[in-house]
Amino acid sequence: MANYTAADIKALREQTGAGMLDVKKALDEADGDRAKATEILRVKGLKGVTKREGRTTSNGLVTAKAEGGVGTLVEVLCETDFVAKGEKFIALADQVLQQAVRVGATDADTLLDSELEDGKTVKALLDEANATIGEKIEVKRLARLEGPTVVSYLHKTSPDLPAQIGVLVATDGGEEQVAKDVAMHIAAFSPTVLTRDEVDAETVENERRVAEATAKEEGKPEAALPKIVEGRVNGFFKENVLLEQPFAKDAKKSVGKVLEEAGATAKGFARFRVGS
Repeated sequence: MANYTAADIKALREQTGAGMLDVKKALDEADGDRAKATEILRVKGLKGVTKREGRTTSNGLVTAKAEGGVGTLVEVLCETDFVAKGEKFIALADQVLQQAVRVGATDADTLLDSELEDGKTVKALLDEANATIGEKIEVKRLARLEGPTVVSYLHKTSPDLPAQIGVLVATDGGEEQVAKDVAMHIAAFSPTVLTRDEVDAETVENERRVAEATAKEEGKPEAALPKIVEGRVNGFFKENVLLEQPFAKDAKKSVGKVLEEAGATAKGFARFRVGS
């Protein structure tokens, strides 16, 4: 009879993040010795790292740090929400974030190639975690912003999961609180660009074509088409351009107007949502 209890299974799962069946097999092989079972899971996990490379990572978290006019935002992904909310995965993501801040990484590849203080690369660190936890784990995206003021905001979409949406905002002038309010707005309304100048001409032209074709299909008068098309293209800008979006706390004002009244200027932003 196996020399372990349900509590041992639970403890080993929480420690390693490995699946139920893998934990039970390891404990069977180790005759209930949790330390030996942990080693077995690690060895078997390392053998499976390559096999897991093609798996889909649609869960995970975003984490961020902003101080001294510099902000870093990192998205770390895994396969299941069980792992995403585990202490081991959350601690790993925090270690990855701290490394990104320490080396000033500006993209995921640079971060993965960077060496931790013990000489191990972040890529090697993730491979080890991949092996122990038994899931594919990856740093998907990284953003870094600099400015006179940079704030971060993390939002939980579910109370039992870590943050799924993360935002950085860089501003110049005004109180820090207005930057924080804008960060919360970005989390909720997901703008894609700061100003309409950042929308490429081909996208704008396509919106015009669609707006005109739709208006004609609706039977609108030919003479009214230019005004209708312009109105719908402006509607597209209001939906996607941060400074033109109606502000979350006061829809009668645009985000740009709120910043202007606060004596602030938005210099840039980044927004990540897990898996999107």
